[in-house]
Amino acid sequence: MGNKKIYLASPRGFCAGVKRALAIVDATLEKYGTPLYVFNEIVHNDYIVNSLQNKGVIFVDDLYNIPAGSNLIYSAHGVSKEVEAAAQLHSLNTIDATCPLVKKVHVKAQRLSDSGYKVLLIGHSAHPEVIGTIGQVNSPITVIEDISCVEKLEYTSDTPLAYLTQTTLSSDDTFEIVSMLQNKYPNIYGDNDICYATQNRQDAVKSLSNCCDTIFIIGSEKSSNSNRLNEVAQKMGCDSYLINSVNCLTDDICHNLRNIGISAGASAPQCLVDEVVEFFQNRGWDDVEEIFTVEENIKFSLPKV
Repeated sequence: MGNKKIYLASPRGFCAGVKRALAIVDATLEKYGTPLYVFNEIVHNDYIVNSLQNKGVIFVDDLYNIPAGSNLIYSAHGVSKEVEAAAQLHSLNTIDATCPLVKKVHVKAQRLSDSGYKVLLIGHSAHPEVIGTIGQVNSPITVIEDISCVEKLEYTSDTPLAYLTQTTLSSDDTFEIVSMLQNKYPNIYGDNDICYATQNRQDAVKSLSNCCDTIFIIGSEKSSNSNRLNEVAQKMGCDSYLINSVNCLTDDICHNLRNIGISAGASAPQCLVDEVVEFFQNRGWDDVEEIFTVEENIKFSLPKV
């Protein structure tokens, strides 16, 4: 039968936007100390959020109880103009940790709106990134969550339409929605804004599926890109589990497993991957092999804090 084997997806885990956001928090803590406030979770990962809370970071979803003059960081997902205005009204010192690729979507959405387009945003309406993008544009944006939303659109064929996408979507699902939009509105203008890291991690999971029957995705249920990785693995025919950490695993899960794959969402730290690998190594998975698909070397500069 041979040895049981662990295959690690590469790339996996932190993307450049998450690294930048966490570096901003660290730099702000070093300069100003605590209390330090962050609007929404800085990234969607319980381990990261709990670690920062232990350092004195306070996560908030409104600004009204923050003392005037306090330091406030906007999360990597971005915020609306309403939040920015409220922060100014409360005399808060704000530091923007919005991912530059999300900022790029904000700029495009406003530019398209100013040019007379009706803007469609493909994404999940409850996700902070989508809420922030909608709130950055002065005119209404229509959110397209799935193909049923496309079916309900009632714009005429001569309406100037444009679509953008949330950065952390499934490329396959988005392609299906875009194809339907283009069939219904042949003159629609659009951009695929799924970020490089999201695409790379999905491609890496597809590569894992060629050598694994079971894949574990390390990430939060709140993390859009982690959920999409889990869905990609399942669509490739693998049994796939989205887990927060090694604490989600039990000995029972090891029964009938052979070659397994492991990946991690863009906000999951490597230490969580290491713990999951160690769990299986202690139970007979002797070999570990990394499956490389592409090298990531993108870095984002930090703002002044």
